[in-house]
Amino acid sequence: MSVEQSTANTDHNLPEMGVGEISTMLKATVESAFQRVRVRGEISGFKRAPSGHLYMTLKDDDAVLDAVCWRGTAARLRLLPEDGLEVIATGRLTTYAGRSKYQIVVENFEVAGEGALLKHLEGRRRQLAAEGLFDADRKRELPFLPDVIGVVTSPTGAVVRDILHRLADRFPRRVLVWPVLVQGDGAAEQVAYAIEGFNALDDASAMPRPDVLIVARGGGSIEDLWAFNEDIVVRAAARSDIPLISAVGHETDTTLLDFAADVRAPTPTAAAEMVVPVRYELQAQVADDGIRLRGSVMRQLQKLSLRLEGLARGLPDPRRALEERSQWLDEWEERLRNSLGAGLRSRRQNLAASAASLRKPDHILRMCAERLAVESRQLIRALGETVKDRERALSQTSALLESYSYERVLERGFALVADADGKPVTSAKALQPGDQVALRFAEGAACAAIMGTREEKFRKSASRGTARPKSKASDTRQGKLL
Repeated sequence: MSVEQSTANTDHNLPEMGVGEISTMLKATVESAFQRVRVRGEISGFKRAPSGHLYMTLKDDDAVLDAVCWRGTAARLRLLPEDGLEVIATGRLTTYAGRSKYQIVVENFEVAGEGALLKHLEGRRRQLAAEGLFDADRKRELPFLPDVIGVVTSPTGAVVRDILHRLADRFPRRVLVWPVLVQGDGAAEQVAYAIEGFNALDDASAMPRPDVLIVARGGGSIEDLWAFNEDIVVRAAARSDIPLISAVGHETDTTLLDFAADVRAPTPTAAAEMVVPVRYELQAQVADDGIRLRGSVMRQLQKLSLRLEGLARGLPDPRRALEERSQWLDEWEERLRNSLGAGLRSRRQNLAASAASLRKPDHILRMCAERLAVESRQLIRALGETVKDRERALSQTSALLESYSYERVLERGFALVADADGKPVTSAKALQPGDQVALRFAEGAACAAIMGTREEKFRKSASRGTARPKSKASDTRQGKLL
C-alpha cells in the first residue's frame, strides 16, 4: 500500500462537521475555560447601541480584545467607559459565531490604578469647564441668614450630626435633610435627584424651599468620592437655582462638584459655619452698632443744635418784627376802610347820574309805536302803488299778446289751411291736386279740395298763349299767415 493511499484512507476516516457545530464546540470550550477573568487594557472604539448595550475593544501593545456590556449590566456600572481610559474589565470570555471572533462579556469596570483615574478625572474636568459649568460669573452669594437649610448627605453617617450640632451652636435654623447614598452604585443619581428635588419645591409645596443647600460627605479615597465627580451630579449643581455649598471629603480632597458649586467648604463642619453667623457674636455686634449709632445721632444733634443757636443769633428779634408788622397792618386796614367808603360813594353818584340820563320805558314805547304807525301807513301806500303798476303792466302785456294772436289775423280776412292730419299747411308745394284741406275763418270753418296749384294753371295758360290777369290773391304784399 502506498503512502498516498494511506493518507486518503485517513482523510476519509475524519467525521464531517458543520460550521455551526464547530462554533458551538468552540463556544463551550472557551466559556468553560474562561468563566471569570480580569483583563487590563485601554478602551477604544466605544459606542452605545440604541438597544442600550455597550460595545468597545480592549487593547494593549500586543493585542486587541472585543468587549460587550449588556444593557442590564451597563445600568449598574459605577464607571462609564470612555475612549482612552485604561481599565480592568471583569467578566467571562465567549465567542461570537457571526464573525468568528472571541470577546469578553463585561460585568464590571475598574480604573487601572489611581494615576489613570486622575487622568480620566482631569479630562472630564476640562470638558465640563469648556461647557462653562465652572465659570465664576455663575457663582451666587450665600444668604446672610437663611431661614431653611437643605442638606444632602447620608442619614447614618457622622456628617449630618456634625452639621446639625454646629448649626445649633452657632445659630439654630430649620434644617431639611435629604437622605442619599454617598458612594457605591446609584449614589450619583440619588445626589443629583436630591439637588433637583430641593429646587423643585415652591410655595405650594408641603415643605418650605431651602434658602441654601449643603452637599456633604466625609473623607475617603478617590474611588469613594467618585460619585461626586459624575457628570449628572456636576450638571445638577450647575443648574441649581438655590446657592449650593460643596462639603465633600477633607480639606485636601477635591471633586468636580467643588468647581460647579457656588462655594467650596473644606469640611462639612466648615460648611455649617459658612452658612450661618454666630448668634451671640451677631447680637453683640448689633448691640455695639446700636451704641455707636446712638452716639453718632447724639453728636449730630448736638452739632445741629449749636449751628441752630449760631444762626439764631444772626436773626432779628421776631417779637419786634411782629410788632412792626402789626402796626403796618393796622395802618393798611384803616386806609382800606376809607378807600372802600369813598369808592362806594363814587359808585352811587355815577349810578344816579346814569339813571337820570335814562328815558322812561313808556315814553320809549310811545315813540316806537308812533314810528311804527307812520311806517305802516307808508308801507300800505307803497304796496297799493306797486299793485297798480303791476296791473297796468299786465294789461299792456295782455293787449300786446292779444294783438299777436292768429285769431286777430283771421278777423282781417285771412284763413288757416290745415291738411287731413290737422297740421297747418305753410307751402303750396306740400299740396297735390285732389288733397282734402280744412279752412278755418274768423267765424266758422269749411272743407275744400285742391283742384290744382297756381303754377300749374300758369303753365297751362302760357301754353294757350293767353295770359290771365293776376288775381288779388296773388298779391304778395299781404304776407303769410303763419
